[in-house]
Amino acid sequence: MSMGQNGDEPTVGQLVANASKDLSSLVRSEIELAKTELKKTAVAAGTGAGMFAAAGFLALLAVILLCIAAAYGLTAAGLHPAIAFLIVAGAFLLIGAVLVFVGMRMLKSAKGPQRTIETSKESVEVLKAIGKGDDETYALPEPGVRR
Repeated sequence: MSMGQNGDEPTVGQLVANASKDLSSLVRSEIELAKTELKKTAVAAGTGAGMFAAAGFLALLAVILLCIAAAYGLTAAGLHPAIAFLIVAGAFLLIGAVLVFVGMRMLKSAKGPQRTIETSKESVEVLKAIGKGDDETYALPEPGVRR
């Protein structure tokens, strides 16, 4: 580092330049640290997601095997194998139909944010009125308050 006017103190320009270099170095090292942490997090998240996928696949296989076991159980109880497998398949179709029915009812009952839409429309009307110079007629509605 070059010396300042007194011979041993740096100039203000040199101090600013050094501070700028130090800040730049600090920012670069923080960015590298963030990249390293994000890579580790992404690897951990990917590994976790892969394990969930494997668990789901194994659960699906278990359900299939349990269905076959149930059908063979009905066969052991004296039913013909074809009828036993049809009973198990019918039970699953019935469960699926009930789930579809319940899901459709839930979707029909789901509505958008009605109060938010109403207050947004009122706010737009008020802003339009204010833009026309008719600001004494309208007051902005308070959020969540109906007129």
